[in-house]
Amino acid sequence: MKLGDLKPAAGSTKRRKRIGRGNASGWGRNAGRGEKGYGSRTGSKSAGLFEGGQMPLHRRLPKRGFSNPFRKEYEILNLRDLGRVEAEVIDAAALLEAGLINKIDSLIKVLGDGEIDRAVEITVDAFSKSAEEKITAAGGKVARR
Repeated sequence: MKLGDLKPAAGSTKRRKRIGRGNASGWGRNAGRGEKGYGSRTGSKSAGLFEGGQMPLHRRLPKRGFSNPFRKEYEILNLRDLGRVEAEVIDAAALLEAGLINKIDSLIKVLGDGEIDRAVEITVDAFSKSAEEKITAAGGKVARR
């Protein structure tokens, strides 16, 4: 078998519809555009949600909820995750290297789920109260960046 012998599976491809190539093609004369009107003319285009002057669906439905434009999205870490970081000083760079966060400039919050058994200095954006207590009880220090 050679590369030139390869063909797609039977029925997996369709021939392109050649519109406006004479009446024998089945798509001649009006080329599937209907009889008259704006849509039959060249250069006509319509927005995808346009409903012919009827009140569009997105305006008929009620609006719900509220999106706060000033919302802060934190990447969440638990104390049990910090055991994977070998460094004595844990900051965003160390967390990124350990694969615990996605971006170095994202906001990071440490939660108190799990235990920490060594004294480490952690520098992130926010701590839960229980996480802060457990870190200081283990002899570590917390700092906000």
